[in-house]
Amino acid sequence: MTLKSAATAVRENAHAPYSNFKVGAAIRTASGTVYQGCNVENVAYPEGTCAEAGAIAAMCAAGEREIAEVYVIAECPAPVPPCGGCRQKIAEFAAGDVVVTLATTDGIEKSMTVADLLPGAFDASFIELGAGIFILCELLLGAIIDGNVGNGRVLGFFG
Repeated sequence: MTLKSAATAVRENAHAPYSNFKVGAAIRTASGTVYQGCNVENVAYPEGTCAEAGAIAAMCAAGEREIAEVYVIAECPAPVPPCGGCRQKIAEFAAGDVVVTLATTDGIEKSMTVADLLPGAFDASFIELGAGIFILCELLLGAIIDGNVGNGRVLGFFG
């Protein structure tokens, strides 16, 4: 099954009664397995689910975590890129050089990498750095509150 055929087929299952904008997505993992997703709208718009998020959820539910390729299709005059949240979701599971193909139902395709789709992606390195700074601040604040600043006992490194 090609990603194009998988995304095209699942697009027909989209639940889009409010916008009539059906989107299909297919991802291939490092193992070669293809997962599909379609958009699911809700009358409370923020509660809907994007096609890309659905495919990623299916991948995770199956126990896989590495995206090797992405294909997204919608009926539109030009290929439609994923929303910002889905770009971040894709970047969570795909390397920067992974190809993302955006397509229209009329056959127009545009391919780019995850890095092109989301330059300057937020990744775990920011959390690791932030967590380290947060812990250091907590320790220093605790030392200040305990009155240990200036007496050589800050952070317990000295006697």
